[in-house]
Order: sequence, then structure tokens, then C-alpha cells
Amino acid sequence: MASAETPAAPAPDTAAADPIMNVKGLVKHFPLRSGVVIKRQVGAVQAVDGVDLQVRPGETIGVVGESGCGKSTLAKLLIGLETPTAGSISLTGREMVGASGGKLKAMRRDVQMIFQDPYTSLNPRMTVGDIIAEPLEIHPDAVPKAQRTERVRELMSLVGLSPEHIDRYAHQFSGGQRQRIGIARGLALNPKLLICDEPVSALDVSVQAQVINLLQDLQNRLGISLIFIAHDLSVVRHISHRVAVMYLGRIVELGDKEQVYNNPQHPYTKALLSAVPNPDPAMRGKGNQIVLEGDPPSPANPPSGCRFRTRCWKAQAKCAEVDPGLELTSSGARAACHFPGDTPSQPEVAA
Repeated sequence: MASAETPAAPAPDTAAADPIMNVKGLVKHFPLRSGVVIKRQVGAVQAVDGVDLQVRPGETIGVVGESGCGKSTLAKLLIGLETPTAGSISLTGREMVGASGGKLKAMRRDVQMIFQDPYTSLNPRMTVGDIIAEPLEIHPDAVPKAQRTERVRELMSLVGLSPEHIDRYAHQFSGGQRQRIGIARGLALNPKLLICDEPVSALDVSVQAQVINLLQDLQNRLGISLIFIAHDLSVVRHISHRVAVMYLGRIVELGDKEQVYNNPQHPYTKALLSAVPNPDPAMRGKGNQIVLEGDPPSPANPPSGCRFRTRCWKAQAKCAEVDPGLELTSSGARAACHFPGDTPSQPEVAA
């Protein structure tokens, strides 16, 4: 859990500002093929299926959901590591989908990624200085060659690493230090948006807090936007301004963090939040936990209508027939549910 030493930045007042990134109808289907000699497509894994999202200047959007819901695929699409099946990704007003190699390369300077595992995302054959300088080699016009070493030293200091260790290798650093190296590499080109794909899940709890506080400090100092993907709902609440809840390839709830955490509208969001352990020992066993029945459906064969209906206690005939869109609810958040909010039939059991 993140420390309270570095409070979350106040939500930026950017309602009238143009978004850094504007995502509309984003889809990524991975084909399923069958056959030994002649491969025929027999279906598709709908990893991301119709995501709309706007990222505002200077804000952090937390993305949560259980494993397999499409969070990491969404991250790869937004940075251009995967090609969308359909949809639009606009970065500072420029369309990324379908952009040519040179144009896409130029746009990628504005969006960088911090990967989940600091042990496998760094090249063990390269020194830390070379790792951080690699984006500057790919984009040689960003910093003159004679100034790159000094730029690398500045970046190391910025993320809390000693510039004296510029010639060391990744294996000579701890996990938290390696993630700082990854952050420094992500900042090398002065991006407008950092996509953080579960950047603290492989770290010890105390180190997690240090990295989270570092990201918040960098955001306050540099004014960058963040998309922060994580499983830990307490971490997401600490660092985020808005929260997007994903289920089976789609965003099912989106709103300011206090709207989503204090008054969840989608049944899946309520179930996720009810499973968060209470840190107060005196309150353990006194809360209410929603126990979902069954496993998540396969993304290769999602249910008709609402994708959550097979595990939802509110499901009615309409839920199987009509696919709900993200609609504004009484809480101020948007939820993809025909029956948002509380109902008397909510199946709560003692935790």
C-alpha cells in the first residue's frame, strides 16, 4: 500500500482542455485458427472490445480489473505495440492508428511505457547509462549526441539514482532501483503520457510505496499524465484522479475515484471493492463481501448482451438481449449497467 507521505495530486482542472489521448471504439481481436495443413479462423479472442477513454493533461487514470480482462492489451494498443482491429487512438490531436512508420515514430515520443517486471524489461548486456540513453539513440534529434551522457545523469538524479552508477549493469541493482531505471528510460524523451503496466506488482510493499510516491512527485514536477494499471485497489485509489473498471475487454465503470470507490454503480465494481481487505483488525469479519458465482466467461465466447450478466445477481431478460453502454448515473460516474446502483436483492454475506 502506498505511503501517505506524498499525497495524491489534486484533480487537474482540465475539463475544457484538449485531451492528451482520445480513444474511441478501440478493438483488438486475436484470431483463433484450427487445422494442421490449412489453418482456418474459427473464432477470435476479444481481448479489447469497444473501449472509449480520454486522458486529460496532468491527470492519472487508474485501470483495474481481474486477470484476463484486457488491461495489458489495452496498454500495448495505446503505445503502439499492438495494432488495433478497429477504433481510433488520437494522441495530441494526431491519429496513431494507421500512421506510417515515420509519423508513428514521431508520435511515440509523446507516449512511453513502464513495464511490469523490472527484472526482464531491462537488457542485462547493457549498462544503465546505455539503457536510459537508448530512446535518445532512436530519436537522435531529441538531445544532441554530445549532451546525452549529461541528460542520462540528470534522469538518474531525477528518479533517485546516483549518477555515479551510470556504468553499472541492471543485475547490480535491487528491484526497486531497476524500476527507477525503467522510469528514467520512460522519461528520456519528455513524454506527455506515461503508461504504467502494473509497475509495482513485482516489488515488496515498502518499495511499492517508494515507487508510487516517485511517480506522483514526477507528475507534480513535470505535469505528465499517467495511465496506471494495477490489481491493488488501494494503490489505485491513492494515485489516481479517475478510475476505469474493466471486465472482459470493456470498461464497465468510469468516474472520479471518490465516485467509484464511495458509491460504485456497476455490480462488478461493487464486488471488487467488497473484496478489499480491511486494514483495521477490529473490523475484520464485520464487513460485507459480495461473493460472485462461477468463473469469468471466455473472451473467445462472451455472453450476449451484458457480459457480466452470467455472474450478476441483478440480471434480467433485458441484460441478455441489450448490450448496455457507458451511461451517466446518479453518482456522476458512468456505468455499463441497465440497473446501476443499489438494489434490495444485493447478495451480501459476512466476510
